[in-house]
Order: sequence, then structure tokens, then C-alpha cells
Amino acid sequence: MDHKEIEVVIIGIGQTAVGELWDLSLRDLAVQAVQAARKDSGGFKPNAVYVGNYLAASGSRQANLGALITEYAGLIGTEGVTVEAADASGGAAVRMAYTAVKSGMIDCAMAVGVEKYTDVLGSENDALIAQMLDADYEATEGLTPAAQAALLMNRYIYENQVPREALAGFPLVAHANGANNPFAMYKKAISRDVYLRAGMQYPPLNLFDVAPYADGAAAVIMTRKDLVPPGYPHALVKVSGSSLIVDRLALHDREDPLFFSAAGLSVQKACDQAGIQPSDVDFFEYADITSLHAILSLEAAGFSKRGEGWRLATDSTLTITGSLPVATMGGYKARGHALGASGVYQAVEAVLQLRHQAGLCQVPNAKLGMIQCLGGLAGTAVTHILERVDDY
Repeated sequence: MDHKEIEVVIIGIGQTAVGELWDLSLRDLAVQAVQAARKDSGGFKPNAVYVGNYLAASGSRQANLGALITEYAGLIGTEGVTVEAADASGGAAVRMAYTAVKSGMIDCAMAVGVEKYTDVLGSENDALIAQMLDADYEATEGLTPAAQAALLMNRYIYENQVPREALAGFPLVAHANGANNPFAMYKKAISRDVYLRAGMQYPPLNLFDVAPYADGAAAVIMTRKDLVPPGYPHALVKVSGSSLIVDRLALHDREDPLFFSAAGLSVQKACDQAGIQPSDVDFFEYADITSLHAILSLEAAGFSKRGEGWRLATDSTLTITGSLPVATMGGYKARGHALGASGVYQAVEAVLQLRHQAGLCQVPNAKLGMIQCLGGLAGTAVTHILERVDDY
């Protein structure tokens, strides 16, 4: 079969709760997600497993996750490999699974994202997280990804005359949605007053402007549409577009640090493959690692003009019933940011939306969704277009 004729669908999804999961190991978390996805698929066994992870080799002292996870999930003899792209690792694993099936060389592929952030504590964790930056010119100077985002947020506020309180809308939407997600780390809505009273973490970013790092695992299983058996119990979700783009890693090497060029190009390429415009999607699962990421992601995707992305959070645009729902199940801020697993969580949540199984988080009549995860300050950007398929 010509790869251009192959339609790739997500046949199974699974996830664990996100949080500080002290009593579960890296392999425990991954296997729980894998088993849930296989059960959801009706028992599909993948031919290849792509494990998205960022910290295991340094933080958990465990490399070669392809072998570890496939063994403990009962998939010995399966192709397995680790995919690393900082906190875009999960999205990169989803793309690897998609391209494997799309190529025609693999009939069924699984993307697993897993992270055990709590295997390391304190300042050592800050150093491990900073590995996503340029080691020679950024990390060695004491920068962390959140501090770097704060520097850019200060510049963005200055250049665009943004009222500091205008940032409140992004975490308010995320926490309102996360309150209805049973897998989220924080299941409680917050008020504007609570947001404004929160302490500063990385000025001007306060406690609610920065997503909490966490443990968790999620998995998706993909196959060819023609291999889906009769009687499959869920609405099918097709991967209509997929793109991974990288930018210059070091912030000082970029032409414009306040524009996520890789994110914008990734959206463009994924939408072109799907034959749509970004404005056609019913929801956008962006990488709200910080409020800066949320703003610049919206601008890069073309949902607002440069310097005006913050305005989208000042009304009801981004809410579940708005014209552009985001972070529909809590996003990184309320669900929790499980680093190398976050991109797979986005895929799982998008499938739930498109199957109309998202419960109180459901976007009305969702048929087309876009998910995007970012590595660091968009040094890597991975975008997927997912589409509900009713005619099969």
C-alpha cells in the first residue's frame, strides 16, 4: 500500500493520574498506561513502541527504556526505543509512532510518555531540568527554563504595554477545566483574586503562571484505518497532520526571541497536511508551560496578531464554550507537567474530546483538534491535527 493512501488512526488510549507519585516506579507508571491503552484498543498488540522521556537516564538512573518498558508490559520481541526532545519528548514519540504506521513498515505502533520527576529532589532537579538549554552558554550561567521565560515575559510586557493582571486568564481557564479532570494534579478552580494574591516565583510570573513538574504516564496506540475490526466500540480518531520543527536552541541566537518560529512553522505544516486552516479547529491543546508559552503559542499559530495574544485571555474566548477552547482538561498548569509524558497526555485528552468522552470537560461537538507540545522555549515544536472519523 502506498504510504500516501494510508490513514492512521488512534485505536487505544491510556493514562495514569498526574502528581507526586512516590509509591510508583518509572516502569510501574509506564506499564499502567500501556495496559490501559491496550485494553481500550480491544487488545491490539503494537509492533513498535516509542517511549517519550526526558529525565530517566539522569534523574532515575535508567536508560534503555525501550527494552525496559516493552519487557515489563509483556511486549518482549517488540521494537522499542526511547525518544528524547526535552519536554517535547512525548509529542516526538507520538510523531514517531505516526510516521512508522504511515510509512507502511509498521502495522501498529504505540507512543508511551513517562516521567518520574520526583526521583530527584531540590537543586539537583533544577540542574537536570536546565539540560534542555544550551549547556555552554545558558545552563552554566545559572539559567533555568522558567527563569528564561520570566525574562522574556518582562520584555513582552514592556514592548506591548500589557497590564500585569491580564495574565490571570490563562491559569484561570486551565484550573477551571482541570477541576473536572479526574487525572489532573490540581482539581480545583481558582478565582482572579486568588491569582492576584499568589506569590511571585519568577517575576513577573507568579505561582499560577508556571506549570508544576510532576510524575505520570500516558499511551496511545495507532494503526491503519483498514485494520480496525468491525464492532470497534469508539469513534475513530484520525491523525490528519503531523509536524516536528526545531529552532536555534540558545535564545540569544534567535532572530526574534519573542516569536516561536518553530511552533508557527510546525502548525503551518501540520495544517497543510490536513488540508485545513488553524481557525478550523474546535480546540487547541497548547503547551502552557508558563503564561509566556501560552501567549507566544497562540501568536505563532496565528490566532492573534503579534503582541496581542494576551488579549485572548481577557474574555471568554479560551473557555470550553468559547470560540477557541484551550487546555480543555487542565493543560500543563492544572493537569500537571509530566515533562516527557505531557505530549502524550495531550493526545489522550484530544482523543477523549473527539470521541465525546471528556465528561464535564467536553468541548461541544468537537470534530477537529490541534495539539502542540514544546521543548523548552520552543527549541522543538511538535504539532498534530486530530480528526473525528464517523464513516467507517
